[in-house]
Amino acid sequence: MVGFIDWQPSVEVFSIGSYSVRWYSMLWCLGLLFAYLIVQRLYKHQKIEEEKFEPLFFYCFVGVLVGARLGHCIFYEPSYYLTSWKGFIEMLVPFHQMADGSWKFTGYEGLASHGGTIGLIIAMMLYWRKMKLKPWVVMDNIAIAVPATACCIRLGNLMNSEIIGNPTDLAWGFIFHTREALVDGALAPRHPAQLYEAIAYLVIFVAGALIYWQWYKSQGMPEKSRIAVGTGFYFGFCLATIFTFRFFIEFLKKEQVSFEQGMPLDMGQLLSIPFVILGAWCMWRAKKQAA
Repeated sequence: MVGFIDWQPSVEVFSIGSYSVRWYSMLWCLGLLFAYLIVQRLYKHQKIEEEKFEPLFFYCFVGVLVGARLGHCIFYEPSYYLTSWKGFIEMLVPFHQMADGSWKFTGYEGLASHGGTIGLIIAMMLYWRKMKLKPWVVMDNIAIAVPATACCIRLGNLMNSEIIGNPTDLAWGFIFHTREALVDGALAPRHPAQLYEAIAYLVIFVAGALIYWQWYKSQGMPEKSRIAVGTGFYFGFCLATIFTFRFFIEFLKKEQVSFEQGMPLDMGQLLSIPFVILGAWCMWRAKKQAA
């Protein structure tokens, strides 16, 4: 084990009495805050009225949280959440029913990024109709910020030692101290898949921001440019890059649920394919419109 990274951080940032704040929750909130500030700045760049921006956070928060929760329950654990009233209730509320019949607050244990993406898209549809904004303008602006939020969420997964990778003998392998990390009853270094994703999403965010900045600062660039906000380019770029990386990184991950064992492609990969296709189509559409 010498040379590998021994990873067993506290899941809590701090605690006061019985109340505690976990890294995962804090990083989720930090990711949403980053998105809020980024999109607020983009709206100012594009001279979109402040009153049309204010409701955005509420739509995003509810859409992502509800979508991510339902996505996990439906895509990954339907046999538990959809086969009994107990499971159905636990899918909707952040409580778990104990063996003695009492209920314990656990938070939402299980959130899926694919479901969160679907929830966000639905929320944006409701938002742009309410605010009477152009759909592609809203989706492009949100898409520029989303990778920053995704980076924070994956760092939260890392702090929770969840969504771990397969065993590896590479020098940067992480030794996660969880039951899921055991190999034949012993801890083994594994790929820090969460960290790989966090780095990739940060790179995607920087790339998207630089492309936007190129368009914003180029006063002489034709308004019909394929990288103009409102063409769908940024929405497509976000989906295509994030979910293409997600598809390939899954080969390095330990399966999340038992039914994935033996599958040629796991659930994360199967759910990523439609998003990659949609993203590629949006980028092709933006290029065609600019031609």
